[in-house]
Amino acid sequence: MASLSLESIAAEDFEALFALRMAAMRESLDRLGLGDVQRSRDRFTSQFDAQRTQYILRDGERIGFVLLKPAGDHLHLEQLFIRPGAQGSGAGAWVLDWVKSHGQDVTLSALKLSDSNRFYRRHGFEPVGENELEIEYHWKAPQ
Repeated sequence: MASLSLESIAAEDFEALFALRMAAMRESLDRLGLGDVQRSRDRFTSQFDAQRTQYILRDGERIGFVLLKPAGDHLHLEQLFIRPGAQGSGAGAWVLDWVKSHGQDVTLSALKLSDSNRFYRRHGFEPVGENELEIEYHWKAPQ
């Protein structure tokens, strides 16, 4: 069985993380007509937080990253990306278990038409709103 863990990133990892994010999102972005790389870079730059972002490692290999931020009385899962080829291996579910283990409600958003919507719903996230491009989700921590 693969060993999964988290590892801190450095600010210098920006380009590698951006490339991983683009690879993971390419199909979803294309479905929505959002293939503009500069727009994606600008959005990622505005969300980048080296202190809170962590690599996801499988047997020591970097296969993705996660950004979990405090947001008042809950947590916000800002980023969760697993590189193509490593998706479907249980790493995303492992990360969500880690997120939920904090014992707080969790919010996130996912692009419409993205396969990630099925993934989040399967893991107990309920849709609570949407805009032109994204669906907003909430997971309520057990009391």
